Amino acid sequence: MRGAVLAGGAASRYGGAPKGLLAVGGRRILDRVVTAVHAVTGAPPLLVANAPDAGSWRPDLKTIPDARQGCGSLGGIYTAVTVALEPVLCVAWDMPFVPEGLLRALIDGAANYDAFLPASSGRRGVEPLCAVYGPACGPAIVQRLANGDLQAISFHADVRVGILSLAKVKGFGDPDELFFNVNTPEDLARAEALWRRHG
Repeated sequence: MRGAVLAGGAASRYGGAPKGLLAVGGRRILDRVVTAVHAVTGAPPLLVANAPDAGSWRPDLKTIPDARQGCGSLGGIYTAVTVALEPVLCVAWDMPFVPEGLLRALIDGAANYDAFLPASSGRRGVEPLCAVYGPACGPAIVQRLANGDLQAISFHADVRVGILSLAKVKGFGDPDELFFNVNTPEDLARAEALWRRHG
């Protein structure tokens, strides 16, 4: 299975700074995510990013821009699916605490589904930016984009969706921490505190 790290466009909630390049525990968030994805897929992930200098962030990775600009996270998922041409494990580049064990569980559970996501305690009930997506998601996403629906889970009604239960997700830690993403300076401070607490 291929992996993809989704960096997207400018981090408007972090003043336009490339938030994945921020360090937590002395290590860039991007590097943490790349290491975890590489470990479970056995190959360097794609980096989906639109910044002009994105290729310099990790020169060892293949960096590609969104196939459809201005479509947010859904555009990043679509790009990963269409470039990989096989099931792809997608992880947002601003999640410093996603563990390898959880990623392996997603890969192991994805075989009979077009999309396989972990349950979360968030408002959507699932975490679409840490999930496995298959080729069938591409056409389904195109249809939603054509309708102007950019929600990251908008296309789920059109594909076979499986969910890693919240109980199983909790086996890897607190979902609020596992899927914690850095969007503001306050988030970065909290991430640093979490890293110090868990080491």
